Amino acid sequence: QVQLVESGGGLVHTGDSLRLSCEASGRAFSSRAMAWFRQGPGKEREFVGSINGSGDSTLYADSVKGRFTISRENAKNTVYLQMTSLKPEDTAVYYCAARRLGLGTQSDVQTSYTYWGQGTSLTVSS
Repeated sequence: QVQLVESGGGLVHTGDSLRLSCEASGRAFSSRAMAWFRQGPGKEREFVGSINGSGDSTLYADSVKGRFTISRENAKNTVYLQMTSLKPEDTAVYYCAARRLGLGTQSDVQTSYTYWGQGTSLTVSS
């Protein structure tokens, strides 16, 4: 079983930067691909970015490409989402997700991820 705890959300202004963190419990963190998804007000949950188990391959949604960076520290069982040039449309609850043990290949498909955190809220004011 894996538990994911996100942190780092809050209220920021347009153009600001912020870093979200997601700490995972459980074993073999480096064998699991990780991802960030988000759900804005009145919207469905959508893919933001993902990273493979070793951390040398990432994938991003077009809406965040060039502004957001996903990274991981396997020694700390933690994945990060560095967000820059934030826009009001980035306002959402951000969720961390993990694939099952041994599935280190990243994916942008929600159903590829077995474990989910509770989410951390980000509000970007204009």
